[in-house]
Amino acid sequence: MAVGLAGRDPSGAEVVVIGGGVHGAAAAFHLAERGVDVLLVERDELAGGPTGRSSAICRAYYTNPFLARVARESLDLLGSFSERMGGRDAGHVITGGLFLHGPEDVSAVTEAARALTAIGTTTDVLDVAALSDAFPRFSPDGLGIAAHEHGAGYADPVATTVGLAHRARELGARLRQYTAVTRLEEGRGERPHRVTLSDGVVIEAQRILLAAGPWTGALARHVGAELPLTIERHFVATFAWGGATAVPHVFADVTQGYYAKPEASGGFLCGPLTPEPEIDDPEAFEQRILDAEVEHLAAGIVRRVPDLERIAPRGGWASLYDVSPDWQPVIGEIAPRVFVDAGTSGHGFKLAPGLGREVAALVMGSPDPGLSDFAPGRFAADAPLTAGYGQSRILG
Repeated sequence: MAVGLAGRDPSGAEVVVIGGGVHGAAAAFHLAERGVDVLLVERDELAGGPTGRSSAICRAYYTNPFLARVARESLDLLGSFSERMGGRDAGHVITGGLFLHGPEDVSAVTEAARALTAIGTTTDVLDVAALSDAFPRFSPDGLGIAAHEHGAGYADPVATTVGLAHRARELGARLRQYTAVTRLEEGRGERPHRVTLSDGVVIEAQRILLAAGPWTGALARHVGAELPLTIERHFVATFAWGGATAVPHVFADVTQGYYAKPEASGGFLCGPLTPEPEIDDPEAFEQRILDAEVEHLAAGIVRRVPDLERIAPRGGWASLYDVSPDWQPVIGEIAPRVFVDAGTSGHGFKLAPGLGREVAALVMGSPDPGLSDFAPGRFAADAPLTAGYGQSRILG
């Protein structure tokens, strides 16, 4: 099999990455940057699945040390995106992020902020009095502490994904869009794997990375792996400010279970931090947001920021999360030379740009030891990760 930028065998690749969302695109970019012969396959268009409907909040506010470091690296990459991606724009905007917690989280938030600041993610801790002074629009009812991450913000999920994938292609990667994978055949010993595409083409690959979000579990079964992933429908509501002064920063209210972020086009969006109902089929779910869901989110926003009582609903949508039992990523080898990066449980966008470097190293045989905590076998070994806050494990 040819390796290098010229003379490649179109029927083969060193690595086939399945899934053209932000995780697959990031891994493909980092693999191509290493000089690896990589083919990225996407069943739709780039970011055509859950990535394209992501709220795309960018933060490094994590309790897990490995994820905190990777998220920090993601913010750094987004900050230098144009330089790294050949002049492309990720739509990255730094707003700062405010995270509101109840009294039960005082100790955990204080420790997390200390650890984050130590690695360069400047995070201030605010008691209720300091919060009222610094952010007087926010009602302190039910709060015990807040954290303010200075470098948080948001990006454009489609532009970020497309930028990563197209830069990977410039570095030698190949890209197949609107092409589904219909069959995976595991190669035994030194024999290559075989990846059959929907157009009948069969690709031989030395290594495979599954990064297909809610479709990952079904693909893993082709190589005899049963991943402990479920699929949840999550919704996002959008609002106009209704004449009120805009809240210019990202914020999350852990006590009431929602997050919110300003939109570059005006207004803001918000969604739940909590688990939502599971679905069976990622091809069949209600993609519209329901009136009751909009009303639920609006009520929480107004309770916390009373001067937003006139916010005007503008619509919204629903999308899918692939969820692991502990709400933390599932990353590792699931069969010889077959790897998975999935189960990011709604907080994958902010991790992907930096995590892709770690996943690329894993696929090529030189993983960071910290990645072993996220191995798929941790659940069978009764070793789930503890991260996040109460039901809001999406905060990691």
